[in-house]
Amino acid sequence: MPDSSDPDLFHSTELTRGPWSPDAQHGGAPAALLGHAIERCEPRPACRIGRVTVEFLGPVPIAPLRAQARVTQAAARVRQPGRNIELIEATLSSDQGPVLKATAWRLRPAEPKLDVMAEIQAAEPLPGPDAVTPSPEHSFPSTQPVGFHTGVEYRFVSGAFRTPGPAVCWFRLRYPIVAGTSPSPLQRTLAAADFGNGISSVLPWDRYFFINTDLTVNLHRAPADEWVCLDAVTYPERSGIGLAESHLLDAKGPIGRSTQTLLLGTR
Repeated sequence: MPDSSDPDLFHSTELTRGPWSPDAQHGGAPAALLGHAIERCEPRPACRIGRVTVEFLGPVPIAPLRAQARVTQAAARVRQPGRNIELIEATLSSDQGPVLKATAWRLRPAEPKLDVMAEIQAAEPLPGPDAVTPSPEHSFPSTQPVGFHTGVEYRFVSGAFRTPGPAVCWFRLRYPIVAGTSPSPLQRTLAAADFGNGISSVLPWDRYFFINTDLTVNLHRAPADEWVCLDAVTYPERSGIGLAESHLLDAKGPIGRSTQTLLLGTR
């Protein structure tokens, strides 16, 4: 929730808790908070975010955090009315220093819109979230009764958190990222995309960790409603370095893609 006396300061709640430590946040919550900071940075209503890359510099504490963003100096020097692209940098800091940093490209959509849809073959639609029945086997592998897994609603089309291999799952935020506001399409997408390595895990949760060091989300279209779907797969290597990749969709079809670099190891 925001601090009434400091617009850059936000107080974390236990709904941000992740699966790796009871004192650290799930990556989706602070990534979405940086999305909030990016969107309110010198806002340009005619433009939208095409790519966000979040770097996780360390565990994010469940504590007060400062979120700040700026248009980079390089971009600012060439800024002019009608400009089509600019780069935004954002940081999230605790009282110990930065814990996340992000860069985002903000783009001006084409006007008039390009007539390209006739060239694109429509994909087969996925079963929507209302067509999926939640099951106990889909439960999130956490010993904590409250966390980010209780702050979101998820419905698996295929796979499950505890079933090794690729998975397809719909996600929806139960609560706003910032109290008193409605989550934007970008915030909803960032919050969901960080679950890619969790739903498509190929290693047992009780014996291994697979922590993502980053999250990159490319969006060619904003999600049309509250639900965001991940079609995710994880690629592990014996070196202890892996990759999780997710196709991002909404009820109308593809909206983008996300990737996560993974550090693998035994608990």
